Amino acid sequence: MYEAPSNEQVKQWLQETKTIAVVGLSDKPDRTSYQIAETMQQRGYRIIPVNPMLKNDVLGEKPYASLEDVPETIDLVNVFRRSEELDSVVESSIKAGAKRIWAQQGVYEEGAAKRAKDNGVEILMDQCIAVAHSVLLAGGRQA
Repeated sequence: MYEAPSNEQVKQWLQETKTIAVVGLSDKPDRTSYQIAETMQQRGYRIIPVNPMLKNDVLGEKPYASLEDVPETIDLVNVFRRSEELDSVVESSIKAGAKRIWAQQGVYEEGAAKRAKDNGVEILMDQCIAVAHSVLLAGGRQA
């Protein structure tokens, strides 16, 4: 059974993270994935777009087709995909060597969480990273 990390653990994640690979990032500014990634970038995080449909830079960063294609260390994988796709993102995260996965609000899949945990990868599901950052690190300012 999935158990979410405590607020203290999540705060630690956000403090230790420097690079966030955003799976499902859109290049359209009106999309939630773009807005959240941009917010996190403005808060000092390096964003790596991961979406096979992207051909041009997004938020000034080169996009990659998959997590396995990213040539550098990924601190955290932020997931903007449907719940039924979370398991394959977890599998890619494991192959890419990521240690933490953050599935955005509305993204939840017990089997994927179990796979992550069984492979030593921490996972948080069904929560917005920008809102958590605002509450835990930015003194309650909303995204």
